[in-house]
Amino acid sequence: MRFVFALTVLAELCIGLAGCSHDSAGEKSSGGSPAGRKLRIAVIPKGTTHEFWKSVHAGAANAARELGNVEIIWKGSLLENDRDGQISVVQDFVTQKVDGICLAPLDSQALVPYVKEAREEGIPTVIFDSALDDESDIVSYVATDNYKGGVLAARRLGEVLGGKGGVILLRYNTGSESTVQREEGFLDTLKKEFPNVTILSSNEYSGTTPETSLDKSQQLFIRFRDEVDGVFAVCEPNSTGMLKALEQEGLAGKVKFIGFDPSPQLIQAMREKKLHGIVLQDPVKMGYLGVMTLVEHLQGKRVEKRISTGEYVATPENMDEPEMQRLLSPPQYGE
Repeated sequence: MRFVFALTVLAELCIGLAGCSHDSAGEKSSGGSPAGRKLRIAVIPKGTTHEFWKSVHAGAANAARELGNVEIIWKGSLLENDRDGQISVVQDFVTQKVDGICLAPLDSQALVPYVKEAREEGIPTVIFDSALDDESDIVSYVATDNYKGGVLAARRLGEVLGGKGGVILLRYNTGSESTVQREEGFLDTLKKEFPNVTILSSNEYSGTTPETSLDKSQQLFIRFRDEVDGVFAVCEPNSTGMLKALEQEGLAGKVKFIGFDPSPQLIQAMREKKLHGIVLQDPVKMGYLGVMTLVEHLQGKRVEKRISTGEYVATPENMDEPEMQRLLSPPQYGE
């Protein structure tokens, strides 16, 4: 009897184990949430104040609404330079045993061990917007091709400059992989395709707010005012600060200006031809695909390791086209 009992227990154990599998990254995949329970997905942006993240939130919420069995928990630091704050948010969600994490890392290196920690606890992570240096512990990377975004910015600036002139690149923040890629794409393309464009400055960082970007832009104009013909600012807050500096210095419209990511203020500036192009992402699509990809993974489906969400350039000439209008004014969470 003991032998028969032991065989019965062993058979039940094998059946139970057959209901779970582990994918190549080591996370448990059980084909979805237990009956009657919603999947709890933590979505962690770089920050919560900029227009871009509010549209990412809208996309994530759209995915949850469409799926029906998913609860989105949105939490991030107020500012995009709070690495310790973002690390604490990740650790807190690991402690809460959420089913999965969608993360836009503030730092390409600093968040690597905490994504590894999540994986070791059976919590898979999809990275969005900005990559990690080590992708061995992630499910997928959902983002704009930021290098290509920099290429598009360089080509637009080269075009409006007529292929010559002095140019300033205003960098963003050290450790931000997405903007580093934009900066590299921009510089590589100018050097390769526009040999008569002179790069006056490419090593100054704006910081993460419009106020610090304004200060840095003003410093650059003090140094290069008589030489600068064009500028590229690599994200919304430093584009906003650069715009204000151009206006205060009486250079708006005279210096050719390319920004990255829209806001109502930047859109109006482009309409007034103070800004000559905005490189656009699709933040709603990014938030949507980030959540969808993670849920598909949790359901045991195969997902792509890299998923591009597209990159575009709006100009004063095309900004009223329907597709550009959609990308210039994407919906935000709560609208």
